[in-house]
Amino acid sequence: MPIHLRAEAGDYAPNVLCPGDPLRAKYIAETFFDPGARQVNTERGMLGYTGTFDGKPISVQSTGMGCPSAGIVFEELIMLGVTRLVRVGTCGGLGDGMAMGDTVIGVSASTDDQTPLRYAAMEGYAPTATFSLVETAARLSREGTVGGVHVGPVVTSGLFYNPDPTTFARWKRLGHLGVEMEAAMMYTVAAVKNIESLAIMTVSDMLGESGDTVRISDEELTAGVDRMMGISCAVAVS
Repeated sequence: MPIHLRAEAGDYAPNVLCPGDPLRAKYIAETFFDPGARQVNTERGMLGYTGTFDGKPISVQSTGMGCPSAGIVFEELIMLGVTRLVRVGTCGGLGDGMAMGDTVIGVSASTDDQTPLRYAAMEGYAPTATFSLVETAARLSREGTVGGVHVGPVVTSGLFYNPDPTTFARWKRLGHLGVEMEAAMMYTVAAVKNIESLAIMTVSDMLGESGDTVRISDEELTAGVDRMMGISCAVAVS
């Protein structure tokens, strides 16, 4: 049985949204779920909730930051019967033509973090999203009014404060749209355990090729996350 998620089989819906931030999990449950969501985990402050979205079962569980922490949560959710993981959160934008508050749908996740590669037990493994979920997210984006939406590869970094300012430029040259910290681990665990997964993120800052960063305002970030969550909840229960 799980050690870090103090829940029982059936406490979580088969489809789970996975933000890093516990307070974002609480916000999602209170703002986007139908009324009546219940709390299913408080252990270690990693808040989790189960309810419905448009009448369909859905859960949200915070993962913490980075691959090692998130990997534990992904594993334990699967132990509890979860079959679809949708990471929701933020990323630093790399692509030309992107704006802060835009939405990024991560088709795949390159990584400089060794945790996913050790878990896959295969050098050169390419962590990749479930294509049917990518298709659904892209279609819902086209049909909705979510602003700028970008579909492509992202980078899962093990470093938030990277001492090498040229790293971003190298990732950008290879076509990556954004930098975040958990998608590669989620895609790898999902592949090993044969479940579905997708990462959908809001661009919270723009990362310059020289290492400079322009940060979004709190108000713009909230609006961007709210737009992204409309897609994410619909994808999760699709």
